[in-house]
Amino acid sequence: MSGTTDNCIHPSTDIAPVALFIFNRPDKTAVVLEKIRQAKPTTILVVADGPRPGKPGEKELCDQTRQSVLDALDWNPRVLTNFSQKNLGCRERIASGLSWVFEQVPEAIILEDDCVPDISFFRFASELLVHYRDNLQIGVISGDNFQPQPMQLDASYYFSLFNHCWGWASWRRAWQKYDDKMTLWPRLRNKGWLEKKFPKREHSLYWAQIFDAVHARRIDTWDYPWLFSLWSAGMLTALPRCNLVTNIGVGGDSTHMKGYHSEYHHLSVCPIDFPLVHPLEVTTNTAADLYSQIHIFGEAKLKGLSARLKRVWRKIQKTLR
Repeated sequence: MSGTTDNCIHPSTDIAPVALFIFNRPDKTAVVLEKIRQAKPTTILVVADGPRPGKPGEKELCDQTRQSVLDALDWNPRVLTNFSQKNLGCRERIASGLSWVFEQVPEAIILEDDCVPDISFFRFASELLVHYRDNLQIGVISGDNFQPQPMQLDASYYFSLFNHCWGWASWRRAWQKYDDKMTLWPRLRNKGWLEKKFPKREHSLYWAQIFDAVHARRIDTWDYPWLFSLWSAGMLTALPRCNLVTNIGVGGDSTHMKGYHSEYHHLSVCPIDFPLVHPLEVTTNTAADLYSQIHIFGEAKLKGLSARLKRVWRKIQKTLR
């Protein structure tokens, strides 16, 4: 269900507003921006973090990245910007940026500066944003598929607990559930909430350790609180049957991924077919989620790491006990 000729932006398809998160990488940003230029959304929102203190030359790179984006918006879209003069860091900048985005627009496609979409992703996300606009069971539309390919499905996408966020879309109504402090976590943990989601003990323990660490600010990131917020609100993610976005962020100019390589980075993308075939019911694909839990999360994640990163991970695990 991929590779037919009707996989580009359709003239009758209104592309949702696109929010682009940038920092200090003009070259990678240009790759993502070229895809956005092909889609030509009528509204684009640009969120930028500021330079880190004590990083020579970073202010110039941040300024260059911002200006290059503004210069490339040559199809006359409505442009809104939220540029921080100081460095807020990944957790605060993305979370505050998303809150700003959803103050401006009721729904949006979200791309970071290292997440390169296939052109069909824009239509896929835009159509599903409309299709599930009033369905409170759905919180995220993702462009990611990390399942073994080809994936055997009767529909164009499936539903998952996991909100993979290398290219995604959502609504104001969903982001309003975002709880950075994870205030509900202690009560839900004590009620055995995770054990109901993950009958296998090691899987529920994995997420309990993660949520404990994020709640205590031992892990400083925005995406785990977002995942927790979706789960606590009972919302699922729609994932395409083939991968629509590739992450090119690993490497020397990466903020968090220097010297790191994962089999899930630089994945191939393929166009998805239109018209979309919708699943008959909103229910999780348990087989796909089990694969994700085993191969993407949990201890299996350690298999592809270097010995140095394994040692770092063991130190983190000790702090979580």
